[in-house]
Amino acid sequence: MAPSLAVAEPPPVIKPSANVPVAQAAEPARTSTSSAGHDYKGFVAGVFSGVAKLTVGHPFDTVKVRMQTTDASRFRGPLECAMQTLRNEGVRGLYKGATPPLLGWMFMDSIMMGSLNVYRRLLSDRVYGVDKAALPSVGHGVAGMMAGATVSFIAAPVEHIKARLQIQYAAKKADRRYSGPLDCLGRIYKHHGVQGVFHGLSATLVFRAFFFFWWSSYNVISNAMRRHTDLSTPAINFWAGGLSAQVYWLTCYPSDVVKQRIMTDPLGGGLGDGQRRFPRWKDAARTIYQEQGIKGYWRGFLPCFLRAFPANAMALLVWEGVFRSLPG
Repeated sequence: MAPSLAVAEPPPVIKPSANVPVAQAAEPARTSTSSAGHDYKGFVAGVFSGVAKLTVGHPFDTVKVRMQTTDASRFRGPLECAMQTLRNEGVRGLYKGATPPLLGWMFMDSIMMGSLNVYRRLLSDRVYGVDKAALPSVGHGVAGMMAGATVSFIAAPVEHIKARLQIQYAAKKADRRYSGPLDCLGRIYKHHGVQGVFHGLSATLVFRAFFFFWWSSYNVISNAMRRHTDLSTPAINFWAGGLSAQVYWLTCYPSDVVKQRIMTDPLGGGLGDGQRRFPRWKDAARTIYQEQGIKGYWRGFLPCFLRAFPANAMALLVWEGVFRSLPG
């Protein structure tokens, strides 16, 4: 009798219930598309965003610094400050002190945007365990704070020299204390050393801690625009960049006023520029309140607020565009 052949029955097909999700047998490991090899793009793109930011924003910044560092009797408002500058010093007056930040912003934005990109990747990979594109807004804010602290060590001396040049009101170079950025830097270093050059570093670190609000809001606004509008990616970069910069200045502006007062405070000693008034951050903050009350912390805010949108919208548009165009 021939042996019978047993036919193996296929395993039963289990149909998923409509109310019970199908469990995956083995979830593939998540792999982040962010790569350390792409980090160079943030640094290169930052150079271009720095040029764009200075070109658009420096005249507003000059008016802001002059408003912040003078008493209320000199200028009744930012428009009068701008008009006096144009009348007495010409267009070049609005770009006073532009040389250090032109070089500085190229370098600073390279460091700031490059390190921001690195910190985003590290937080995505090491803390949140997600792809960089899925990093939550709080993560973007923390990356912003870390990038702000990093760039402060470059920004402090650049902004220090810039601020001292911006408050020289004499139209003739011969009547000014400093003939230019190198003269200013050299004289400060000669009489006060490295510590004098980095005068205002702690105030700069406080000021840039508010980058949390800039970069977290940039992510929130960008995501909202992607979900609810048909805007192109460059348009979203532009609008989110400008609006998030205004969020930043609304939160950080009083600390910027304190920083500017510290950076333009006489250093004394062999420099011969007067007696130092603010040995500590709180001394400058207290003096502003004693002299002008709460509104003193917002003096010069209008030109700063008007500058924030176009300068940073253009900077973020350029940065994102260059970043996307780079190979890798």
